Amino acid sequence: MDDVARIRLELAACFRIFAELGWHESVANHFSAAIDDSGHRFLMNPRWRHFSLVRASELLELDARDDAEEVLARPDAPDVSAWCIHGAIHANVPTARVLLHLHPPYTTAIASLEDPTIHPIDQNTAQFFGEVAYDREFGGLGDSMAEGRRLAEVLGDRRVLMMGNHGVLVAGQTVAEAFESMYYVETACRNLALAYGTGQPLSILPDELAAKVAKATKNFAGMAPAHLEQRMELLDRVDSSYRD
Repeated sequence: MDDVARIRLELAACFRIFAELGWHESVANHFSAAIDDSGHRFLMNPRWRHFSLVRASELLELDARDDAEEVLARPDAPDVSAWCIHGAIHANVPTARVLLHLHPPYTTAIASLEDPTIHPIDQNTAQFFGEVAYDREFGGLGDSMAEGRRLAEVLGDRRVLMMGNHGVLVAGQTVAEAFESMYYVETACRNLALAYGTGQPLSILPDELAAKVAKATKNFAGMAPAHLEQRMELLDRVDSSYRD
């Protein structure tokens, strides 16, 4: 299997997995993955396709350097907000090769607080210490290239973008890396939301300790491909149509 075929397969699996976890939203939200060295050519889900039905063969192949009007006039045009956000980030942040954008419940709840910081209160939250960008200038749906470029600038070289009053976007070098980041950012925000729900003050780790945990987490990077591979194995036992 060549690299592009593998990326298609893994990205398609991510849609099915997150639908299974209940983190999808109607036929909205988008994932994309670069397929060339420049990071400009990328795959993305077709417009208004439910996550639980996405197949590898139907992922759109797009180029972030193309004119927006021409792309959006295609018979198989992507969703306008998907193009504006993902196209702009792939055009301006080539190191962000895989982008997953969702509105999962706990992360969206934390992103909607006056203080959307993922405070380091445990291992899951601490792993993101220093790696989260916060956007607090929500101006409506991301349906303009100007808004996409603004988000790209806010994201920069961070792996998580907490989109205030909106949701979350994670960036990774591989599908597995981005998948694992999304899995853990929602877990981290769940833990944080539950801690807030007790009404008691948070026990926030000192910066030095949080940084130590975040650094140590990188020693377990091999978990990401193993986790995705085994999730795909579980998918195959029930419905392998994402491979089509």
